[in-house]
Amino acid sequence: MKKKILISTGGSGGHVIPATIFYEQLENEFDVFLVTDKRGCRFLNLEKYKFTVINTPKLTTNLFLLPLNLFSLFFSIIKSLIFLKKNKIEVLISTGGYMSLPLCLTAKILSIKIYLFEPNMVLGRANSIFLRYAKKIFCYSNEIINFPKRYLSKILLIDSLLRKEFYSITRNEKNEINDQINLLVIGGSQGAELFDNKLKKPIISLSKKYKLNIYQQTNPINKKNLEDFYNQNNISYKLFNFEENILKFISNANLCITRAGASTLSELTFLNIPYLSIPYPLAKDDHQFQNALFYKNKNCCWILKQDDLNEDVLESNLINIIQNKHDYLSKKMSMRSFSFKNTWNNTNQKLISVINEN
Repeated sequence: MKKKILISTGGSGGHVIPATIFYEQLENEFDVFLVTDKRGCRFLNLEKYKFTVINTPKLTTNLFLLPLNLFSLFFSIIKSLIFLKKNKIEVLISTGGYMSLPLCLTAKILSIKIYLFEPNMVLGRANSIFLRYAKKIFCYSNEIINFPKRYLSKILLIDSLLRKEFYSITRNEKNEINDQINLLVIGGSQGAELFDNKLKKPIISLSKKYKLNIYQQTNPINKKNLEDFYNQNNISYKLFNFEENILKFISNANLCITRAGASTLSELTFLNIPYLSIPYPLAKDDHQFQNALFYKNKNCCWILKQDDLNEDVLESNLINIIQNKHDYLSKKMSMRSFSFKNTWNNTNQKLISVINEN
């Protein structure tokens, strides 16, 4: 009989996308279940994944809402307990976030093996709570900030988790960036508005010097504004939202401006697309800056802090990147060196081996 595994996720794409990768990596070997909250549903293909929704309230210091939130949390714990017992779950894999609390807590009560996942370079708060109870924590580095030294032996290093279709994409092997600039702009839900506003002047300037194609992630509110801007300035563009599959845009890019979510940086690095990272400054514990710094220290990217960001600075950075061909080539070579061992099968074998350990 196959071992029964539950993957707990929810919230943002940064939590949900890795959960779907765990799901696909393990579904042929184990009986895999997926639980998310309502927010995570928008990142899941309803035809591809069977999942259960268990909502977790975000606890607040508002005294009027606190009783209701505590009741909702208690209800989530009871619902989690029933789910785990009914489905006879043997292993829980949590991708972090406060929505994982009820399932991790009930898994501990039922003596179910807990595995955590931390893709960021700063230990997440939910992971820090349950680290002591976890069998292992899957990480991309053993130098994670705020990680307790007494639990370092629990770190299990894995290559960056990538969606399976990424391995079938032809990587960007061109070593130079010349007159044609295919610029990918990935703002994420926390960066699109800033990028929409700060990029206009630099893009106009670049369009006068180079043949420019823009692939830009935005939200419905800003879409019409951007369409008018690009049409008025006769700039080739394609706009896409947060739910669309980024693969059809990312494979054409030879330069990217992005925030610093762990999944996005992993994907860009694997596909050898040099990028200028502008970390979201309000990310918890400044983890986006630390994510970007991890790759910068491996010579895979450039960083521009949002506090230093204005139209002139951004334009200057982009022109320097395009004109400094030696540095551009150096970044691509570093990316290849960093990712060359990352294959779907290698990750698959490692995950299965770890979970099958007694």
